[in-house]
Amino acid sequence: MVDASLAEWLLDSDPALRWKVERDLLGAPEEVWRATRAQVASQGLGARLLALQDPDGQWAGGAYFPADFDMRGPEAAPDAGQPWTATTWALNTLREWGLDAAVLAGTAQKLDANSRWEYDNLPYWGGEVDCCINAYTLANGAWLGADVSALAEWFPQHQLDDGGWNCEWVNGSKRSSFHSTLNTLLGLLYYETATGGSEALRTARKAGEEYLLERRLLRSLSTGEIVGPWARVFAYPFRWQYTALRALDYFRAADRRDPRLEEAVDVVRTARRPDGTWLQEERYPGRVWFDVDVPPGEPSKWLTFYATRALDWWDGS
Repeated sequence: MVDASLAEWLLDSDPALRWKVERDLLGAPEEVWRATRAQVASQGLGARLLALQDPDGQWAGGAYFPADFDMRGPEAAPDAGQPWTATTWALNTLREWGLDAAVLAGTAQKLDANSRWEYDNLPYWGGEVDCCINAYTLANGAWLGADVSALAEWFPQHQLDDGGWNCEWVNGSKRSSFHSTLNTLLGLLYYETATGGSEALRTARKAGEEYLLERRLLRSLSTGEIVGPWARVFAYPFRWQYTALRALDYFRAADRRDPRLEEAVDVVRTARRPDGTWLQEERYPGRVWFDVDVPPGEPSKWLTFYATRALDWWDGS
């Protein structure tokens, strides 16, 4: 549970975070947190990002990359990260922040008419070949009311034999990726919650959960070693990168309790500071419209919210 001083600190935040704190940590009445949530469209971070939308429905003139992104330039270097300013990232962010889809009325139609994927110039709501991108598109389509039912059928067809997914399947990969599997699970769960889904999608999603659970959300199945240092990093915004906290938040949303989650829970619990906060440890590199959270080394309200909520769920609060 959240003590008074920590609650006060968390509540002194942007509406995009504050409504979540009110609803999920403090149990505020629905009319309270809904009123705060409505402010996302007109105040703070949400209003800033909305104001950056192009007249054609896109952000930065592109589907996944901004229109001026040079695939061979400095921004495409291995250590440069990637730009986080284009349409898909803006939609992901606004959806996560709780923006009412009605505020973006007409956007789905505009994207259908004007936005094409950088891969093969494919139409936006049909997706492309990257399972992470397709998962984002599936969730964003369900949120905005686009018909993404055909895209939903893509996921069981591209699930690998080990139960997960890998965005590199198109280049011949036969082994799933932690990153790709989690992003796919998040998209499938959102779509299922919004539309009811299908038995085929639920079966695929459960198999993807098993892929992560067999590895205790952290470890290579073949060696038993931690799959990479990135798995135990605390960083917000989450972007596409896999972390134990982000995976644990998925299982909370799916309400799937399993003893194989315990090591990931311990990673989150151990990182809590004596004052009940979690530190920002990394800022993923790449072009942004504006910074959302604190620099590395400072206490993060976003991470503190997500970590506290995950532990409250696990501990049964």
